[in-house]
Amino acid sequence: MALGMPLGVLIAWGPERSVVYNEHARQMLGPRHPAALGTPIDMAFPEIAGEMPLDRLLAGDTVVKEARPILFPADGEGTQRWVNLSASALRDDEGDIIGTCFLVRDVTQSVAHRQAAQESERHYRTLFDTMDEGFCVIEFIDGPHGPLSDYVHVEANAAYTANAGIPDVVGKRLRELVGAEAEDWLKRYGEVLRTGEPIRFEQELIETGRYLSLAAFRLDPPERRQVAVLFQDITARRNAEIELRELNRTLEARVAAALAERKILADIVEGTNAFIQVSDMAFNWLAVNRASADEFERIYGIRPRAGDNMLETLAHNPRAQALVRAVWQRAIDGEEFVEVAEFGDEDRERRHYEMRFGILRNTDGSQIGAYQFVYDVTERLREQERLREAEEALRQAQKMEAVGQLTGGLAHDFNNLLAGISGAYEMIGVRLAQGRSAEIEKYLIAGQGAARRAASLTHRLLAFARRQTLAPTPTVINRLLPDLVELVRRTVGPGIQVETIAAAGLWLSLVDANQLENAILNLCINARDAMPDGGRITIETGNKWMDERTARERGLEPGQYVTVCVSDTGTGIDRDILDRVFDPFFTTKPIGEGTGLGLSMVYGFARQSNGHVRIYSEVGHGTMVCIYLPRHFGEAEEREGRPSGPSTQAHAGETVLVIDDEPTVRMLVADALGDLGYACLEAEDGKAGLKLLESTDRVDLLITDVGLPGGLNGRQVAEAARKLRPGLKILFITGYAENAVLNHGHVEHGMAVLTKPFAIEDLANRVDRMLSE
Repeated sequence: MALGMPLGVLIAWGPERSVVYNEHARQMLGPRHPAALGTPIDMAFPEIAGEMPLDRLLAGDTVVKEARPILFPADGEGTQRWVNLSASALRDDEGDIIGTCFLVRDVTQSVAHRQAAQESERHYRTLFDTMDEGFCVIEFIDGPHGPLSDYVHVEANAAYTANAGIPDVVGKRLRELVGAEAEDWLKRYGEVLRTGEPIRFEQELIETGRYLSLAAFRLDPPERRQVAVLFQDITARRNAEIELRELNRTLEARVAAALAERKILADIVEGTNAFIQVSDMAFNWLAVNRASADEFERIYGIRPRAGDNMLETLAHNPRAQALVRAVWQRAIDGEEFVEVAEFGDEDRERRHYEMRFGILRNTDGSQIGAYQFVYDVTERLREQERLREAEEALRQAQKMEAVGQLTGGLAHDFNNLLAGISGAYEMIGVRLAQGRSAEIEKYLIAGQGAARRAASLTHRLLAFARRQTLAPTPTVINRLLPDLVELVRRTVGPGIQVETIAAAGLWLSLVDANQLENAILNLCINARDAMPDGGRITIETGNKWMDERTARERGLEPGQYVTVCVSDTGTGIDRDILDRVFDPFFTTKPIGEGTGLGLSMVYGFARQSNGHVRIYSEVGHGTMVCIYLPRHFGEAEEREGRPSGPSTQAHAGETVLVIDDEPTVRMLVADALGDLGYACLEAEDGKAGLKLLESTDRVDLLITDVGLPGGLNGRQVAEAARKLRPGLKILFITGYAENAVLNHGHVEHGMAVLTKPFAIEDLANRVDRMLSE
């Protein structure tokens, strides 16, 4: 009975799963029949056996698979057919499985129909989603407002939003989109539903202010109650039509207004004091206003007219012709610019003019010439020159006032210090005459203290003037902080908290480490004085990139800088005096509590180190001073330790040559070194010193002042000495560094610098260290 069914039937019997099949299945086998009868099913129908899980079938399961593509050999070459497969177990009367029944239904035609429908749907969706026009399908829905109650949007493409300006329209009703205009829209769509006739119309969408051109048609069958709508946004076209109608309506008035406007513009051009000229591409004047013609005639003696060629007009004056050609050529070549230059005949009058050149274009934008607006700025330039001269005179007066203040302050401070020094020496002489030598020590201490304060004042002045002697070395500033912070803490006292913020990976800077420490210490002392009730000092380092604008604001060159900032939580500085804090002797402290040179010294040191200083302050919140130092590319140098004790004695026979034009200095240096066992030679100038070096006497170290009389300075003496005695060790002593190398670069190997005035112990230690190396 199963074999007679109108579909392919296969039955596999027994343990060999031998197959029998009906006529429909035989047609699928093609040339395999009749050899396939009685063979195992996986040999007779491998295409079907491969699709079905045989283990599940042997277990008694029923398996169904729909629309499977199988290649059957019906025509000898193979034909792919789509089939539905099902398989179930065959049982005997006792219920034991004795075989399997396979049913094969050919559904190729229905699959083909379905695929065609899907392809048609894909084509429709592609067209629907990519078309420029807005498209939607609306469906009539019953409601409480009569037969034309409302429509709901059931479908819309992406262009709907672009044309209508309404997003996410699917599911929305027409009444909520068009508002008060709903009845007009509903009436039109109702007519389409009723008659089936498509319509075209234009309508304003009040909700978005757009004009739409629409086409509507019914979707069959009528029972669907759906209308398809195709539309475009024609707002721009509609507005243009409205504007055109309005333009046509007011054209006559516009023409009259344009004529009046041209007359007004002509009157303005002719009445202005600006000199206006217009030229074509061949230097022919197209227009010249009255003021320009008058001025041209005044300086050249010729009156220009429209149509004349400016180069031919000035042919009699080649120099003037060349100047006019050069400036107009730039504009004719397409350049728009503003320039101030001098024009005129040398035999008549020459004036300065500010010229503004522009490009003359036709309606399509191509250049047809150039024009200029010119103003006589001769008197303005003269006035500016007078102002510059007045400003320079004012600056000179301010400079002289500052010099007067500086010298007055110096005189005051040095008079105090000299009074202490001279008074101490005078009292020493009195006590020695009285035989009271036991009382001499206090006067020595007083005189030495006044001398040290005078040296400190001199160093600060030199720092401000950027003339102090610097010994810059590649330095990582973070390495200075531990010892420096301890010194700061001892200086500012326990009431001030001192913190450090050291930037990781801090760059090198080429700087005199000792002078930098002095500068930071000065800033910390100022911070302490600004916090009488205690507070916090923060010392912070960092790396900074300076772009062109930021560097210009800070008076620096663009590039990389290392910063050291000292900030406090003190009283702050009033904005009105903030720009004066670096002036010498300017101080906000009470009289007797500061020289006013602390910040000026920091400023001078920073500028001499090719850097800068910036100060930021807010009254009641504190102050921050930042030192900017250029980044140095290289390796850091290890810093020499501070000497902890007096110098050792000289080695036998070591000789020092001392060159200084000041006899007192030569005497003190020679006596101090002689006490240590050194043999000393003395010379008052460079020439005398070189004569001693030309002899065969032993000289282990040359000590020379930098500023020497007689035509040879200390640096020149050192260079000549090295030629006479290569490798000779040289110590420069100076109170004023005339040689730029001593200020801004490294001295050569085996050379060092010691700044006057110096302690005898410092001199001895430096000499001992140099000769021991």
